[in-house]
Amino acid sequence: MRDFEPGSLVGLRGLEAAARDVLPPAYFDYIAGGGWDEVTIEANEAAFRGCRLLPRVLVDVSGVRTETTILGAAVAAPFGFAPTALHEMVHPDGELASARVMAALGLPFVLSTLSNRSIESVAEAAPDGVNWFQLYVNTDRTIARSHVERAAAAGYRAIVVTVDVPGDGHRPRDLRNHFEPPGEFGNFQDGVDSHRPMGELLGGMVDASLTWDDIEVIRAWSPLPLVIKGILTVADARIAVDRGAAAVWVSNHGGRQLDRAVASLDALESIVDVIGDRAEIYVDGGIRDGVDVVTALATGAEAVFLGRPFLYALAVGGEPGLEQATAALQVETSKAMALLGTPRVSDIGRDHLADRR
Repeated sequence: MRDFEPGSLVGLRGLEAAARDVLPPAYFDYIAGGGWDEVTIEANEAAFRGCRLLPRVLVDVSGVRTETTILGAAVAAPFGFAPTALHEMVHPDGELASARVMAALGLPFVLSTLSNRSIESVAEAAPDGVNWFQLYVNTDRTIARSHVERAAAAGYRAIVVTVDVPGDGHRPRDLRNHFEPPGEFGNFQDGVDSHRPMGELLGGMVDASLTWDDIEVIRAWSPLPLVIKGILTVADARIAVDRGAAAVWVSNHGGRQLDRAVASLDALESIVDVIGDRAEIYVDGGIRDGVDVVTALATGAEAVFLGRPFLYALAVGGEPGLEQATAALQVETSKAMALLGTPRVSDIGRDHLADRR
């Protein structure tokens, strides 16, 4: 972390270069990198740049409000911190720092199975937060079930099952760097040897035999609503809802898994058309400013989630840096809403989005 001057952050786009300057190369590459040639990473951002908005005028936007609800919880803005592994790469307090900031700002935080800090310690650090737990279903189903039960007991409000990682993607940057995870995996009470390549670790942790039949079993492990993350097709979105998902999370894992997978935003519209109001719909991948946020909402998402930019903010400025990054994104979102002619999040709709060519 470098010296951070309060008020110096005016947006998220410059954070990647700043983080490169302060992080060890292997850590920066782990966060910034993706699968194979990283085509999908580029496609995620390009999809937003290719959209065009249709603002309405002479609407009273003197009191724009970014507040909304997700899964029944009130949040300060329609965005949150996506599940990302190993926050000790960017901050000595790991996920405790991330959760504290998001709770203080009234924004959702999703804790990764592969966090450095435990389910319980994060809940204690942010007892009033809108905390969700992201589940990688372990090869040992008793461990997976214990993760869900621990999250429910600790006050988490949803379980996010990641379904697009039957194994680790091919990530050349990590292979070149011989990337080893920092610290310990806090959610494995018997301890996990972290001093092995990440792909090898994931291969032993994540159950590649997981199928749709298992989703109903996982639902029965707790009363918490289930979010299915990693959906890119209409067919899978329909099955997810049929199997009882409270929300579908459209995601290509930030371009970290199958390269040349469709951009998340490009997959979103057709999924919205099919799901309708049967479940909430979220999206991640490529969101870097407030215009991106309102673009995703106009396409039909209820909320968006960000990973890399918030990790960069923690790396560059610690908790104050993350606080300023989220505050800046909220301000940008409010400005974009005003210019779009939408004083409330619920006012943003498909009629604000031009047909893409």
